[in-house]
This record gives sequence, C-alpha cells and structure tokens, in this order.
Amino acid sequence: MNKAGKAIVTVGLLAVFGAAAYFSVYQTGRLPAPDASPGILTGLAGKLTGAVERQEVSGLIAVDVEPYFQDPRVQKALRDNGFTLKVQRIGSRDMAARVIPGQTPDFFFSSGVVAANQIGDAAKKANIPATAYSPIYTPMVIASWTPIAQILGANGMATEASPGVWHVDLAKLTQLMLDKKRWKDLKGAQAYEVNKSVLVSTTDVRKSNSAAMYLALTSYAFNGGELVTDREAARKAALGVVGLFKRQGYQENYVNGNFDDYLSIGIGKTPMAFIYENQVVSYALGKKGLSPGMVLLYPQPTLFNKVVFVATNDRAKKLGDLLTSNPELQRLAVDFGFRIADSAYFVQATKAANLAVEERLTQVIDPPSFDMMAEMIDTITREMAQ
Repeated sequence: MNKAGKAIVTVGLLAVFGAAAYFSVYQTGRLPAPDASPGILTGLAGKLTGAVERQEVSGLIAVDVEPYFQDPRVQKALRDNGFTLKVQRIGSRDMAARVIPGQTPDFFFSSGVVAANQIGDAAKKANIPATAYSPIYTPMVIASWTPIAQILGANGMATEASPGVWHVDLAKLTQLMLDKKRWKDLKGAQAYEVNKSVLVSTTDVRKSNSAAMYLALTSYAFNGGELVTDREAARKAALGVVGLFKRQGYQENYVNGNFDDYLSIGIGKTPMAFIYENQVVSYALGKKGLSPGMVLLYPQPTLFNKVVFVATNDRAKKLGDLLTSNPELQRLAVDFGFRIADSAYFVQATKAANLAVEERLTQVIDPPSFDMMAEMIDTITREMAQ
C-alpha cells in the first residue's frame, strides 16, 4: 500500500457515519452555524507576548477521529504549532454535500478513501481547490474469540499466524455464510455448539462506513476474487451477498455500537464482529491487553481504511502537513489505535500493551470505486426495504 506518510493522496471513494455533533477544540462557547465563514486568524500579538501566533481553522470530521481531537495532549500540540480548531462531527458520507462555494469548511477529515474521493469530486465541480493527505490508517479486522477461531481452523478456514492473531480465508468464510451453515453443523463445534447461523456482525450498510468495507470484501469474494468494476457485476454481487446483512437482524448505525456489543455481551451475541483494528488496539492500550479469550481474525485479503484529510485552502494545507509529519501528533494517533508511517513505533506500542497484531499486512485490496459502491449499497437498500 501507499505509505501513510506525508505523501499527498488522490482523493476518492465512499464512507459513512451518522449523527452530527458539534464540539469546539480548545475553546468553549457557541460554535458558528455550519454555513458560517470558516477559519480566521486569531492574531494574538505574538511578537509582544512571545506566544505562538495561531490560526483558527474549521472543519468537518468523522467519528473515528473525534476522540483524538478531544485529547488535551493533541490540543496542546496543535496550539504549540500555531493552530486552534473548531470541528463538527458528521457522517463521512454526508461531507461532500457541504462543498458549497463561499460556505465550504477549511478542511474535511473523512473515514475512508471513498468518501474522500466524493469530497474531491464535489470540490472539482465547484471549482474549489482540494488537497488530500493520509496521515493515519487502520486495517479492517474481525474481533472474535479463541473457541470461534479454533472452530474455523478445524474447518479449514483459519490458521493461527501467531498467538492471538489468526488469518481467515475470506472466500471460504463468505461461502460458508452464503450456504447458511450453523455453528452446530461445523466440525469441532463442541465449544460453541449453538443453533445459530454463522455470520459476521456488522453495522448498517446503508449508513456505516465499516459495513460498506465489509460489503467491499464480501463482494470481492462473491465475484471470484475480482474487484467489482461494472454496474452489472455490482448489482449481481449485491444481490448475492444481501442475505449476509438481512439475516443479522438489527444492526447498529455506528461501528462503536458493534464493538461495544462484542465487549459487553460477548460470544453469545457476537461471535464475530467486523470492526476497525484501531478500536481493539485502543481498547488494549487502555487495558494493557485484551480480555481472556479475545482474538483478532485478519481477513485474507483485507482492506485498509485510510482517514483522509482534505484541505480546501492554504491554512488547512499547513494543518494537513502538520498532521502527517509532526512526530508528536503522529505518535499520539497511535494511542487511539491508528497505524502511522512509523510502523515500528506502532508495533512497539502494541507489544508494550501485551497485544498481538499482524505486524506486516501483505494481502490487502482496494475497495471498488465510489460509483460501484453506491450501486451495491443502493441495491441492498432496496432489497432490505422489501
């Protein structure tokens, strides 16, 4: 994959997250309305006081990075480098609609390349400059349990790469689920001999980026290990895998809800949960390891979810440069489970927390284009409404 460093990346693809919620970083008080003029120089007479002159920038962010920007250490590091921020959390899928001449925020920080491309396309049509950076990223994983991993292993679908880290064959697992197999039907299922369908729990694909990434992976498996590249194949794949979503029953809108079910309710409700790796890494860093029995399954292949920063003016470009190149801000992102350009630092941090992760991911694919993802999601949305 491309280095998640300072390299400017091409903007392009889909993501999702719902419910907008305002919060102000470094300041209290009422935020301006979404259509207020974004970003002004604060001009605090730095020459007289010795303080760093700060620029105030406003942006829209995905839920993934909200805790990062709320962290006092991040706030201080940004202040020390001349920035104060005002941010609004909205769904990544909703960000492109906020590209409006004269009202566009200074920056967008979207979850996923697909959403970032959507923002870039909207900016191009509106004749608004857009520069994209990929300062942090995280692979998609399946949070599971030792008995589940061992059952999958006994049925030729998973192998233990290292203690606590398993590889799961995406094509075989997808086919098993499409065949509507139940856990009690599988060889070696004594530890989880329940009359429950083998399914991976996801969020709502109509609203959530993580579920869209699951759709990208399962459509790849359904399509014979090939990326969906045309509308006919997209509709066929969506109709082929829609049951993987419908048969789950109620699905959370946000990936945090899915992960919370995994943590609090456990194997009974959530034997396998499709999540961002940074969620489980952040949890383990706080707890100094995972709870007994928790393991990570890395789909073979998997996807990287890049958190893409899109700047629409020079002030925000300086902030994008800072987020991708400043060692302190990069390492603080690791505290929230994200991978950074310095992969050795990420691995060192996880080992210090007694967490086993896949140190070097080699089987990684890109998601389909925004148009193909939209076609599949629209098809599934219609099917789920019936």
